[in-house]
Amino acid sequence: MKTEKPVIRFDPSAKGPLSGVRVVDLSRLVAGNMLTLQLADFGADVIKIEPPSGDSLRDWKDNGQSLHWKTYARNKRSLVMNLRDAATLDALKTLIRTADVLVENFRPGTLEKMGLAPETLLELNPELIVVRISGFGQTGPYAHLPGFGTLVEAMSGFAARTGFPDREPVLPPLALADMISGMFGAQATTMALLAREKGMAHGQVIDLSLLEPIFAVLGPEASIHRVTGKVKERVGSGSNTVSPRNIYRCRDGKFVALSGSMQAVTMRIFDIIGHPEMKTDPRFATNGERVRNRFLVDAAVGAWFAARDRDEALAIMREAGATVGPVFDIADIAVDRHFEEREIFVEVEDADNGSLPMHNIVPRLSATPGVWRRPAPSLGEHNGEILSEIGLDADAIAAIAAASKATP
Repeated sequence: MKTEKPVIRFDPSAKGPLSGVRVVDLSRLVAGNMLTLQLADFGADVIKIEPPSGDSLRDWKDNGQSLHWKTYARNKRSLVMNLRDAATLDALKTLIRTADVLVENFRPGTLEKMGLAPETLLELNPELIVVRISGFGQTGPYAHLPGFGTLVEAMSGFAARTGFPDREPVLPPLALADMISGMFGAQATTMALLAREKGMAHGQVIDLSLLEPIFAVLGPEASIHRVTGKVKERVGSGSNTVSPRNIYRCRDGKFVALSGSMQAVTMRIFDIIGHPEMKTDPRFATNGERVRNRFLVDAAVGAWFAARDRDEALAIMREAGATVGPVFDIADIAVDRHFEEREIFVEVEDADNGSLPMHNIVPRLSATPGVWRRPAPSLGEHNGEILSEIGLDADAIAAIAAASKATP
């Protein structure tokens, strides 16, 4: 995705709407990093507390580069700490006293074993927002299970809905449960900060699981199961709710996605594909009947697309007001005008590559947009800077550094 577009330069002095909010991030991997990325992109001072080996996200590499880290650790600072060392743990407590938010994703009970139970943290800092990320929540029969997104995507009902009925359930090819949880968590954190500002609460604890956000995204699954008594089957790229809705192959081997989620749109589609009689056929006249006969609907729609190249088919469908779009891969996105003009991804300065494309800061705020303050930090890059800010002298800083290096 090499491009000639302007390169964004980092400006450490830039201010966002969360400027002045300090976040101590003890989390590892995706959910916590996604959560604190949202806060960092809008100006919060996110301090990543890393073990001497670094956040595990650094180990996710492509062509030898930690591109996940470069993306999800941007706008943050790195502080390496060996939390098994008593003096270092004391320094962390001093830092926590200066913080607005603490984020952790240890297995439930670990924070308590470290002497940092929520009650202790709120005694240190009564205004602190404590975000506890886990796979299944801090309570319940599954609380002790490893909190990996893969397990949650399987156990939430998500995988059971994904894929084709004659094949195994399909997991997402990315850390979807973590990403969704991270975004829910950023929203919860800003709500807690707002409640504190309004005087509705002081500090509080946010119990954020990976399970509940992705289950919420599935929508009315529980209600549908209760009312119908049925478990929905997997339908590939089709839908149990709407027809027509699927991925269709065109004559040139390219794919399009089409959705007839509104009755009027489906009637237009039947006209476009040369089957106006389907509009009054009892098997297709209503959405409910179309869903029951979706294989016949897909056969008719699919035959129309199969007789045309993708660009021709898209032009005809769009001209007639149908809801249709191409299936893009990242190579298509890299040269697409809409992605370019909207700056959905931007070119950002990078020490190793000159520049790298990254997703832009989202969402877009007209008056107080996000800011590009610093690239993802090297391991322990800000140790001296951060520890000096909380009043540690050179000897104490050196001792923490020595204790951190002592742990493999």
